[in-house]
This record gives sequence, C-alpha cells and structure tokens, in this order.
Amino acid sequence: MLRIGCHLSSSKGYEAMAKEALKIGANTFQFFTRNPRGGNAKAIDPNDVSNFLSIANDQDIVPILAHAPYTLNACSADEAVRDFARRAMADDLSRMEYTPGNMYNFHPGSHVKQGVEIGIQYIAEQLNDLLSPTQTTTVLLETMAGKGSEVGGAFEELREIIDRVQLSEKIGVCLDTCHVWDAGYDIAGHLDEVLTQFDRVIGLSKLKAIHLNNTKNPLGARKDRHATLTTGQIPLEALIRVINHPALKHLPYYLETPNDLDGYAAEISLMRDAYRE
Repeated sequence: MLRIGCHLSSSKGYEAMAKEALKIGANTFQFFTRNPRGGNAKAIDPNDVSNFLSIANDQDIVPILAHAPYTLNACSADEAVRDFARRAMADDLSRMEYTPGNMYNFHPGSHVKQGVEIGIQYIAEQLNDLLSPTQTTTVLLETMAGKGSEVGGAFEELREIIDRVQLSEKIGVCLDTCHVWDAGYDIAGHLDEVLTQFDRVIGLSKLKAIHLNNTKNPLGARKDRHATLTTGQIPLEALIRVINHPALKHLPYYLETPNDLDGYAAEISLMRDAYRE
C-alpha cells in the first residue's frame, strides 16, 4: 500500500488535519510545528491530540511528519539565530511526544560564509545537546538543493553530521526529489546509481521519508523551486519510478507541491493509480 499525504495547515489542530487527510485520500500528512516564518507555536490541546490519536489509530494515518520552521538555522554565523534554533527544536521535540513514534524534519541550515565544516559542527552540537535516549521521535535531516551556503546539498555532508551525533539511532534522512535534482543528482536518468551512492555514503537504512516534489529548475540548478508533479522538469514517469522502486516503495511520501487541497487530492490519486503493490 502506498503511504502518501501532503503538507497540511496545522492552524485548526491535529484532529482537523486528520479529517482533512482522509478527505483527500491521504493516509499520512506533514505539518509545521510552528509559524514557518516566525517562532510562535500554538499551545497543544490534549483533547485535540486525543481525538487525533483515535482517528489515526482507526484510519491508519501514520507516520505523521512534523516540519521545523524555515527560520530554524542551527549553523548560522549569528549566535542569537543558533540559540533560537536550539530553543525551537527543544520545544518541538518536547511537543512531539504528545504524538509518540513519529518524525521531525528540519533543514540543516546555512553556514553563511563560515564554511561547510563549521556548519556541520554546529548542527551536530545542537543535535547532541537535544536528542534524548528516551525520545520516541526520529529526527530527519533533509536533503537540500545546495542553494547559497546551504548544508546538505551533498550526501557526504549529511553523513558527516550523522557520524558526529552520539544518539545516531534517533537520526534519519528525508530525501526531497526536487532538492536532490536541483543539487545535481539525476533521479530521472540514473535513479539506481543515485540510490547506490546514497547507500554507500549514508546507508539506505537511514532513509525514512521522501518529499515527493517536482521542480521548476534544470538538473543541478541549485535553486529549490517546487513544481506540481505533472508540470516540472522531472518527468512524471521518473517520479512514478521513485514510488515503485523496491528500495523506496515502503517509505512514506509527503507532497509539498504548489497546490490547494483539490490539487493534492488529484496528485495523491494519480500516484495511487500508478503504484504497483
């Protein structure tokens, strides 16, 4: 069975997201833990969480993927920005335990002219400070497009972070199809080779989720501009090969395409029809 959903608004709470997911044919979803461009997080309503958990259990809506705000930059040159990243992630991971056993995704960050090595050091230090042996949440590093001074545009950079994290069993990777294409990994023409490289550098056992997106950019553009599944530079047939690949078909997929709910419903239906059990 294809495990697929999309990014949903968390403004009305967990129960509302679960009901919205069911309406569009999804059996998982992604959401922001707080304002994606700011720092505020809504107080968690235990009754809302309880209602969500009941629906999720009954309807098999798992695993959900929380996404950190875009303003979280664990490797900024600005100490105040790094401090915000630390506080926001600590709070997010605490809140995640209301819905145990799920995943939390974040962009590794931008080193802002400090160099990749310094950026990797800061990211690993934050993770070592915050990860707990008792947490049930798996924290995912996202593959990035390599725009500007982003860390994570190369598989080797993510491996460097993972190698420095003491509780590495709490860490995984979310592969974004738009980002890896923009970073220069040809998943359309050489998917097997890209996955072999990922396995050699990081290990496919660390791959826990996929952001299923198309891109407005040519291969290797290093820009990160998402497109709908049927309108981008990656052929639709290549994305269908991704969801059906033996090494990937068991993973949960999360759409972040520029869509409204009807558009997401159509893309979910399209992928379900193309999926081979």
